[in-house]
Amino acid sequence: MVRARLWLRCAAMHDPVSPVLVAPARIGWDAKERIVELVIERPLTGPELLARMKGWVTVDVKELNQVISTYGRLKLLDDRELVVEFENQDQLQALQAALEKDFGDQVHLEPM
Repeated sequence: MVRARLWLRCAAMHDPVSPVLVAPARIGWDAKERIVELVIERPLTGPELLARMKGWVTVDVKELNQVISTYGRLKLLDDRELVVEFENQDQLQALQAALEKDFGDQVHLEPM
């Protein structure tokens, strides 16, 4: 298994940033006829976290997810860091080339 951290260009500051999950999503319910005190906490998936970056980064995150899913899969490592997992080094190199072609210097991978 090969992993690489995903770095994106911040739309506001133009610095490279890597999304991290700071706290799990908290989901609860409103009920019409009673109080529901149940709350579920769960981490987002890699694609869910990337989708939340829409507007905060300089690339179209849906398009980026499609390119990434061709070569590897997005994952939250330790329920915090957004990484791309690959079966082998060749897939990592192929994705790096595809990212450079499609997004220029706006997205890059840092092998771990």
